[in-house]
Amino acid sequence: MLDGVSLDQLRTFLAAAEEGSFSAAGRKLRRAQSVVSQTLANLEGQLGVVLFDRSGRYPRLTEAGSALLGEACEVVRGMEGFKSRARAIAEGLEPELSVSVDVMYPMATLTVAVGSFREAFPHTPLRLYVEALGAVVKPVMDGTCRLAVMGTLPLVPAGLDSEYLLDVPLVTVVAPGHPLAALPGPVGAGDVGRHVQLILTDRSSLSEGQNYGVLSPLVWRLADLGAKHAFLRAGFGWGHMPAAMVQADLDSGELVRLELDGLPPSLSRLSMHGVYRKETPPGPAGRWFLDRLKQRA
Repeated sequence: MLDGVSLDQLRTFLAAAEEGSFSAAGRKLRRAQSVVSQTLANLEGQLGVVLFDRSGRYPRLTEAGSALLGEACEVVRGMEGFKSRARAIAEGLEPELSVSVDVMYPMATLTVAVGSFREAFPHTPLRLYVEALGAVVKPVMDGTCRLAVMGTLPLVPAGLDSEYLLDVPLVTVVAPGHPLAALPGPVGAGDVGRHVQLILTDRSSLSEGQNYGVLSPLVWRLADLGAKHAFLRAGFGWGHMPAAMVQADLDSGELVRLELDGLPPSLSRLSMHGVYRKETPPGPAGRWFLDRLKQRA
């Protein structure tokens, strides 16, 4: 009998409880009082409990009715959410938004955008991956992610469209006890070439055979930006970092900035782009997310 309980019966139960009478519930639902009374009687029969005490002038919730009221409200609210999400998906809203983000993208900016996304699309799960170089766009190319925020890979692979988002300022840094920190004035290519440069490595094969921003033949390759940051502070080498990530270290003196002689403009900033497959452009949630990243810029 319980399997026969319908949403219509639960909505009638809620209306009667909220309005305080069967006649008022009928007016709210645009039904005759007799239909409301019969619907509730059928519901009580199916549940095997009495929901309303009808002994007085107005029906009152029984103890069982009060106990079940919250559950009924949750069921109705859940079904409304289910129908709303199904309607949104049918109209083109992504059931989930998966984004691969370049490790160099400012985390504070990303965090604000994600917080706003959660408020704007509370029923759309967000899946984020943080990578570098080709590993940022590889998930988009193989269909794992809908969008990517790309910066460390300078060339957009074929088959992808891109939109400019922002520039991330870069600084070249080293620990204060490193030999390069003691050199006066702008440091030349010959000087940095005699010391280990810490660089990010590519988890994909898209940048195989290519080196971006490498000025020294002595390199340590790290897959994690946090590890690179820690190694720089430990004095294991020198490297390029997002300015915002190391500003506190520069202020405290735990890192110092290296002025490189003839530094190419491409090593003073990273141009970040939103990328996606041409045949699957962003849906409403993805478009909103990209636009919000541009606004934050």
